[in-house]
Amino acid sequence: MAVETQLRNGSVPQQKDVSWGIAMAVSWAGLRRRLLRALITMAGVILAISFLSYMLITDSITQALVAVNNDRLNVLLQNTGVDVFGAEGTDQMTLLLIGLSLLTCFVGIVNAMLMSVTERVREIGTLKCLGACDSFIVKSYLIESAVQGLIGALIGMIVGLLVSLVIAIVNYKSFVFTNFPVLPILKALVLSFLTGTLLAVIASIWPAYLAARKQPVDALRIEE
Repeated sequence: MAVETQLRNGSVPQQKDVSWGIAMAVSWAGLRRRLLRALITMAGVILAISFLSYMLITDSITQALVAVNNDRLNVLLQNTGVDVFGAEGTDQMTLLLIGLSLLTCFVGIVNAMLMSVTERVREIGTLKCLGACDSFIVKSYLIESAVQGLIGALIGMIVGLLVSLVIAIVNYKSFVFTNFPVLPILKALVLSFLTGTLLAVIASIWPAYLAARKQPVDALRIEE
């Protein structure tokens, strides 16, 4: 009866702020219980980041080959639709495609995390009845999203690199190896990895806030 009274009055005593280690353990357990949903979310990140890394790496390779100014190589570049006389910078259509793919990925992650909040209403209510503070709920959601973003970005980065290299080698043969732009490609990989991770974390902020704001008494009334 005392607990019910506390719930009705909204005066559940909260624990001290839980460490990141415990929050990570809880988040990892949540990911394993909802493995299929996590894989679907990661698939969106993988597709977006693989496309981003592919476009950035392909552009870096193209710019490096155009700078060589070799007649035979210029013929190969023109055969693939590259303007060897004006290929400077990334064209607007490429930037638009990259932006749309990242926006699609962002919306997908937000949707997945919102569905996770809906599925875990009673779990959130139980945790808050046990004294879990709002910061712990937010931490657990941010960690879940960050893990999905890290893994998805890493796989997407590798996929984009492999696809771009295979296509470049098929089109430009040995010129790719003799004029390989190491530094620009490393920058493209780092940018792709950071973008995927940040995208996942930023997309989970609102769902995490909604989860943390749920009142225990309201959450426990929901039937699963």
